[in-house]
Amino acid sequence: MFDKFDILIKGGTIIDGTGNKSFKKDIAIVKGKINKIGKVKKNMENLLNAEGMIISPGFIDIHNHVDHGILAFPYAENYIMQGVTSCVVGNCGLSMAPVNFDNLIYLKRYLSQFLETSYNYSWDWKTLKEYFEKVRIQGTSVNIAPLVGQGTIRIAVKGFKTSKTSKEEMKKMKKLLSQSLEDGAFGMSTGLIYPPGSYSTTEELIELSSVLKNYNALYATHMRSESDKLVEALKEAIKIGEENKIAVEISHHKAEGKTNWGKVNTTLELMEKARLRGVDVNCDVYPYLAGQTTITSLLPPWVLEGGIEEMLKCLKSMKIRKVIKNDIIEGNEWENVIQLIGWKNIIISKCPLDKKYEGKSLEEILKEKNKFDKPYDGFFKWLLEIQGEAIINEFSMDERDVKEVISNPLSSICSDAWVTGPSGSGKPHPRAYGTFPRIIKKYVMEDKLITLEDAIRKMTLLPSSKIGLKKRGIIKEGFYADLVIFDPNNIKDKATYNKPRQYPEGIKYVIVNGRIVVKNGKLTGVKSGEILKR
Repeated sequence: MFDKFDILIKGGTIIDGTGNKSFKKDIAIVKGKINKIGKVKKNMENLLNAEGMIISPGFIDIHNHVDHGILAFPYAENYIMQGVTSCVVGNCGLSMAPVNFDNLIYLKRYLSQFLETSYNYSWDWKTLKEYFEKVRIQGTSVNIAPLVGQGTIRIAVKGFKTSKTSKEEMKKMKKLLSQSLEDGAFGMSTGLIYPPGSYSTTEELIELSSVLKNYNALYATHMRSESDKLVEALKEAIKIGEENKIAVEISHHKAEGKTNWGKVNTTLELMEKARLRGVDVNCDVYPYLAGQTTITSLLPPWVLEGGIEEMLKCLKSMKIRKVIKNDIIEGNEWENVIQLIGWKNIIISKCPLDKKYEGKSLEEILKEKNKFDKPYDGFFKWLLEIQGEAIINEFSMDERDVKEVISNPLSSICSDAWVTGPSGSGKPHPRAYGTFPRIIKKYVMEDKLITLEDAIRKMTLLPSSKIGLKKRGIIKEGFYADLVIFDPNNIKDKATYNKPRQYPEGIKYVIVNGRIVVKNGKLTGVKSGEILKR
């Protein structure tokens, strides 16, 4: 099927993904794979002139949430246009399957904040295999490598109960995890600041993760803390990997809140020491100072016991509101973002029920409502008004920390974003449109923090080898033809927090499985992506 799409790329400089120095050679693509690297005389149907350009493997985003919106946006344009050819999905414990129809209401309500509101999800699948078969039939421009979410598994078995997992419940969770791995999942993710993942004990996570060892699969974790208890959370993640002898990926590694800035030096050192003991631990990072998450994460985790509807009932009770307020003011046993960074540094990115709040800080919203003298009462009332559905940007990080993690040999680059398009809802985080070009423009070309060869390695071979993708992440004969051709002097990200839906510049061609999905900086409408399996 690929014969008519055979391609010859001439005149470009190849950075092959290994971290080695660049070199100039032709690349011939036949039937979706790299057929030859060298001097090629054979005439091809598509001749691409890459003179003055860099040819690299397609970027592999090791941490994102593309699975939540890929049915709504099958062309994955915000990823394809920044050179991403493969997305590792199902992160932060939140995958689209497995589904237990008895508990489906909890999963749908909880994931609603991540889903594209203009698309009608059928929710007629039970397994990862069934969900991604729908994606395959519709087609996609980007390759998708799924993880299964521990939070989704826990919802399927016991909803939003905070109780300790029983032996029978653990047996059911292990069965669902095994089935997902048999379906081709590359591992399991956790989101331990989010209920119901946050209700899980270390012992529960160790036992459930033991299944991963049988499949040589990955444990990827949004840790229990990225702030006051960052070091303790990392030690927990390392313990889970060490006891089960499984690979560990620390998701979007950072230190949140000014009092915690600089802690990444300690955590990176702990990772290096763990690797000397034989623990295969790495991390990933995005090149921005603001994170993005759900508005409900600002509440103590116990408030979400029973799901979003029970949370809303709690907020209607003045008695319970007082307890919540005191927990936020005094509590430090959870990710207490309001206390960490304050109302003014929390910006609404998406608010489906009332878009006028998008782009405003919680401080601005409370002042507009004349509630800033009693901010907690105003906040709880506003949460009820929007039914607890909003996505927020948290400006909580330090540039020195970001640079420290980016430059560390253990880190891959990730976006931690959603798939969207020109007609999507809300104001996406700019990382959804600019992550990978930003690394090259700012941290390679301007700041000279890392070399271009090392940056490409962090975006290709390193994530590919960590997740276990076969024949991807390197420019090598016999490997799949996932390639990006860009102008190193003109590549740049354009997306901002106020105007995020802006494609980057400088990326001329993107090739996925031997077919051109971006040509001369424009989408071609080709859907040549595949659902990858472990």
